Amino acid sequence: MKKTLLTFSLVMAVVGSAMAQTITRPQSTAPVEASTIQQGNWLIGAGIGSIGHNFKSETFTFEIEPRAGYFISDNAAIGTQVQLAAQIFDGGEFFSYGLTPFIRYYFPEGAAPTHRWFGEALVGFAGSNLEDVEGDRFFSTVYGVRAGYAHFVATNVSLEGTLNLVRSKANIDVGSGTSGNTGLSLGVGLQIYLPSRGGR
Repeated sequence: MKKTLLTFSLVMAVVGSAMAQTITRPQSTAPVEASTIQQGNWLIGAGIGSIGHNFKSETFTFEIEPRAGYFISDNAAIGTQVQLAAQIFDGGEFFSYGLTPFIRYYFPEGAAPTHRWFGEALVGFAGSNLEDVEGDRFFSTVYGVRAGYAHFVATNVSLEGTLNLVRSKANIDVGSGTSGNTGLSLGVGLQIYLPSRGGR
């Protein structure tokens, strides 16, 4: 009887202590501090256009857009983005590239503790290893605008969604899905905000 009572008490103690523990969920939002997007800070990250494999056509595609920028004033950053893309298929491959400086502005209007809206303009050059195809060019200028939403998962890390309107006559996907001439597309990205040395 004593053994049964002792075992029951021990089980109840373990269950009670397990129920008393606080379960913490993974962080999915964080408040945006004004110091995150202030003058002198740095912005680094990348947009991801497409990474995948088509089993039917045996085609592998990869597109990524690394970027770096510097806040010239509060809410305003200038920088450069690189377009790198490859499409590898049975019998060949297609590579494209681009360099597009940009200027970005985070709007104080409509800001919330966990997100910011922003606008961006870009202009640069793009090219590919594919010669002229029905009026497309081997190398061309690129210009366009973006509207975006930055959701902060930490005080200095944001996930972004963008709506892109980009124009280029080069044989290249620019802006996460646009291809040649004028294109409208959606993009996703990750940005990290690094404080200036004086702000650390």
